[in-house]
This record gives sequence, C-alpha cells and structure tokens, in this order.
Amino acid sequence: MGLEQLNHNFLTGMLEDFVAWGRRNSVWPATFGLACCAIEMMSAGAADFDLARFGMEVFRNSPRQADLMIVAGRVSQKMAPVLRQVYDQMMEPKWVISMGACASTGGMFNNYAIVQGVDQIVPVDVYAPGCPPGPETLIHAILTLHEKIRLGHIARRPGEGAGIHLPSVRAPQTVHVSTPR
Repeated sequence: MGLEQLNHNFLTGMLEDFVAWGRRNSVWPATFGLACCAIEMMSAGAADFDLARFGMEVFRNSPRQADLMIVAGRVSQKMAPVLRQVYDQMMEPKWVISMGACASTGGMFNNYAIVQGVDQIVPVDVYAPGCPPGPETLIHAILTLHEKIRLGHIARRPGEGAGIHLPSVRAPQTVHVSTPR
C-alpha cells in the first residue's frame, strides 16, 4: 500500500507537515550559472544577503547531493542536453528556479543557438524575472519555492512542468559509401 492510498487523518496530516518542514528548510541548490545572472546568484550567497538563513549555505557541485537547480542565464542548444542530464541525476523531490529573462524566455537572444525558455528542457517551478535579477529577486523566488514545498504533498510532486525528455546524445556514426567502378 503506497502513501497515496492512505486516508488523510490527524497522523498523516502531521506527517505531511513535518516532512514539508524538513524539505523546506534543507533545500540544497545545484548551481547552473551560465551567464551574468550567475554573478547575482553568487552574491545572494555572500554575507550581505546570506542564504544560510534558509538552510542553503552550501551550493552543491554534485547533482546527486542537490534537490534545487538554479538555472542562471541563457541556455545554448549545446548546453541543453547537459542541463537535462544534471537534472536527471538530481535526487527526488527536485525543484527548478529559472533565474533571469534569458533562462525564462531566451531574453534578447532570439536566435537558433539559444533555447527560448529553459522550461522546454526541465520543468520549472519558480521564475525569477529581470535582466539580471538581483539577489533580492532570487531570495523572493526561493521564498516562493519554500511556500510551494510547504503546501505540497509527500506522495507526489505538485506540477510536472513541461515534462519534455531529450533523446540521449550519441556520437556521430561514420558512413562508408562505396563508389561504383
């Protein structure tokens, strides 16, 4: 019997609240800084803004230790499969913040080389607007995400985003063509 089949009662209600509190106060971000928004993301972790008060003082370099991906900056077509691979390697439950106009919509780069919105690659939970958004905007996005985590359910993740899966990238194959004599 799975958790989704349990009736909502006093015990499961308190358990959901406790699990949500633990998840909300121990979000570990995996940075994915790609452009100028990454500088603002780094300054949000500095002493002036202090992300440590939200339990996020350590930015993880390994996706297997992180449950929040902050995509800061423009995503190129070549970087999209890498971003998806890092997202797939993160532990569940996992969340994504799209930071900046370039990550959210492609920004001023409306061309073939830039992904026009990171939500085409990974499901986005919170968008932080701006070009570049300041540390205050990122902190507001984090607090918005905390509220979504608090209101979520332990058996399922609310909102699946775009749900797009990229095909795996394979090495190009060599084709030998024989010429008639």
